[in-house]
Amino acid sequence: MRSIGPTVQLVCKAVLFDMDGTLVDSTPVVEAGWGIWTVKHNLSLDAILAFSHGRPGVATMEHFLPGRDHEEDLNELAIYEETHVDGVTAVPGAKELLSALGDYPWAIVTSAWRTLAEARIKAAGLPMPKVLISVDDVCHGKPSPEGFLKAAEQLGIEHDQSLVFEDTRPGIEAGLSAGMQVIGLLTTVPAAELQHDILIPDFRAVTISYDDQLINISIGIQEFC
Repeated sequence: MRSIGPTVQLVCKAVLFDMDGTLVDSTPVVEAGWGIWTVKHNLSLDAILAFSHGRPGVATMEHFLPGRDHEEDLNELAIYEETHVDGVTAVPGAKELLSALGDYPWAIVTSAWRTLAEARIKAAGLPMPKVLISVDDVCHGKPSPEGFLKAAEQLGIEHDQSLVFEDTRPGIEAGLSAGMQVIGLLTTVPAAELQHDILIPDFRAVTISYDDQLINISIGIQEFC
């Protein structure tokens, strides 16, 4: 049974967002792209999708087909995803939240490559962040904290003054490992897989206000029993 729990108040100086499944709903395109790859290699799509959320594509390919040259498959997947943006939409409440943030510091940290990230952000009708950390910008993808730490550094904000929104367990682990506050979104996987104590259905559960340089985040969390 699920019910709306108490309101939680958090304070930060910068907000960091994952992209796919957090700000942008690209599920049909992502699943179709991986579907082509699984058919080609006679693998289980369910198994691929259970592992791939929140991770760089090459990490998924190497996990299921270790020790191979994945360059051709990665190029094919890139071409497919970059040329299929119809149906990519903003997660409910995302546009309103980004608009409310205005000039306050925020960034996107994604496991997608930069060209794809920019295409999906535009397709969803969202503003382009001043700081965008893609898989091209890091040596280690999520669950490594590297991307979130780089985003905070580029924003000029201490990592422990940053707050992360994420929709997958690897992303949540990355934010926590960076020493940041993390809010989980139930847009991609169920609560049992996220294993996190602060969960929201989407950004309609979030309101923000300001106190000088501080961003006050008020959320109606989800309780599960």
